[in-house]
Amino acid sequence: MKKSQLKNIFRVLFIAASIGSLYFVPWVLVKAWIMPLPDTVQEQVDAIIDYDIDGVVVYVDQAGKAPQFYAAGYKDRANKIPADPHALFKIASINKLYVAVAITKLVHQNKLALDQNLAHYFPELADRIEYADQITVRNMVMHRSGIPNFTEYPGFWENPQDKNTDVLEYALDLPANFAPDTDYEYSNTNYLLLTRLIEKAVGYSHHQFIREQILQPLGLKNTFFSLSEIDLDRLMSGYYVGVEEDIKTNDYGSMIATPQDVGIFLRALNDGTLFTPAEQETYSQIYEYEHGGLIPGYQSLAEYHEDIDTVVIQVMNTTDFEGYNWNLSQIFINRIVKIVRNSTKEAG
Repeated sequence: MKKSQLKNIFRVLFIAASIGSLYFVPWVLVKAWIMPLPDTVQEQVDAIIDYDIDGVVVYVDQAGKAPQFYAAGYKDRANKIPADPHALFKIASINKLYVAVAITKLVHQNKLALDQNLAHYFPELADRIEYADQITVRNMVMHRSGIPNFTEYPGFWENPQDKNTDVLEYALDLPANFAPDTDYEYSNTNYLLLTRLIEKAVGYSHHQFIREQILQPLGLKNTFFSLSEIDLDRLMSGYYVGVEEDIKTNDYGSMIATPQDVGIFLRALNDGTLFTPAEQETYSQIYEYEHGGLIPGYQSLAEYHEDIDTVVIQVMNTTDFEGYNWNLSQIFINRIVKIVRNSTKEAG
């Protein structure tokens, strides 16, 4: 959800309150929004736990200053282990930034073409994805393909998928949601296909390509691609409201990283370190410079604020069915950024 959409929600909420329609107002969001702003980031992070969030970690990297780490709540609720700012975390859809960078690099290595169509690269899907001969790589990167989202398959999130199941099948042989490049709709299927396209282009795992092109040049040693690569004790526990047990071992295929590794990557993405000038120009035309991630038990936001030259990474290990926690996370990071901005003005 975009910040403008969030603002519109609150306009509606307050209008509803003014005419007496109070019953359906999510007051937990209103409370988080209107509470007095604390003086420090740590005070705000501590306050997040009051909203039934089990654990939160925030990483702040201001240019010219040493990175700052903040944490509150639990890394492991059952064992009362405090939240660790250096713990690993499932970053979910933040991985799309890494994939979009990889696609950009392959385009400039002349191994892919943004305006080539899906059927050209995947002829076996020509009759199984509507408009496959018209959907371009660019459309998929920009979520303008119209391909249905495989994670909307009934029961997908409730039942971790068997390793023998190809989840792409959940999006095949269905009508398109719209004709290519006529609309926008976020679809994880786009990026599933893009990871497979990377592998077709290079002849080996897209994980290894991302390691070679992104992680190793940046010295990122705490970014991983699967649960099998890590010591599970390093992974922050994940919780879903209404479910008592820790669900961190549920495997949805997410990338895993420390908030600091994500922050280093995000700064490099925004300051151009990752790219040649030509690559930077291409990337700017096709994808975003910040992102959120949401998966059962984990939600994260990775933002760069040019006006204060600051990267903020916020991760929380509690999610819910209604989506209130996702909206809360956006409110909290906005408040944290405002605190950082205020402190920057005072220091100046």
